[in-house]
Amino acid sequence: MLRIAVQSKGRLYDETMLLLEEAGIKLNRGKRILLLSAKGFPVEVLFLRDDDIPQSVANGVADVGIVGENEYVEKGSEAWLVKRLGFSKCRLSLAIPKDELYEGVQWFEGKTIATSYPEILKAYLKEQQVNAELHVISGSVEIAPGIGLADAIFDIVSSGSTLVSNQLKEVEVVMQSEALLIANKNLSEEKQTILDELLFRFEAIQMAEGKKYVLLNAPKEQLDEIIEVLPGMRSPTITPLADGNWVSVQSVIAEKHFWEIIGKLKSLGAEGILVLPIEKMIL
Repeated sequence: MLRIAVQSKGRLYDETMLLLEEAGIKLNRGKRILLLSAKGFPVEVLFLRDDDIPQSVANGVADVGIVGENEYVEKGSEAWLVKRLGFSKCRLSLAIPKDELYEGVQWFEGKTIATSYPEILKAYLKEQQVNAELHVISGSVEIAPGIGLADAIFDIVSSGSTLVSNQLKEVEVVMQSEALLIANKNLSEEKQTILDELLFRFEAIQMAEGKKYVLLNAPKEQLDEIIEVLPGMRSPTITPLADGNWVSVQSVIAEKHFWEIIGKLKSLGAEGILVLPIEKMIL
């Protein structure tokens, strides 16, 4: 049995639960208890505060964890970084009152900065040779300048709307963050085998993201040109049709190039174009 630590609430929780469900790990999410066993896969899920996950994995309370990179770096964890998961993306940034004139990082010299991430900020300020006082608080960091608690803040930024609503502006991006899969460095052979299977499932899900499966009928005389437009993972699948002058072509395309590719296919005589979503992709 592999124990996975995940955030107990918030955006990372929602996206993690969706990933686990897509990987075939079924949980009764209606039960708000600390530890839940999965159905159909040998794992159990431990719900923790996000800032407790890195240390819990490092000391073996959990075998693996899904956690924000910001917390993983802040805690200086001894856990093993297994995989970047590509969701819950955000950044850690310095922000100041919007009416302040900002000409560079030296603005922070002698200032007080409110943050929940003192270790990351200390390292950055040292690198920039800036001396500032850190005021460590948890939660609602963005209100600190408005109530006179600090001159600036260092916090997570996603859309930036929270900064705007608190009359702040982002001036320095210190690091990018996303969800990470981390693991204890001393997993047993049995648990490593389960983790390998979990990784296989995660990668199949990630591989399918942003991809569409396309089926179309194409005139044989235009097939070479159509294949150039639809290279597929290795090459498109070509199937003869009853009409010997036509073939069926099947391939995978990136969604971001979808309309461009469809337009080219139509101009080359493709007909009956069918586009399907892809849930999993295994190479």
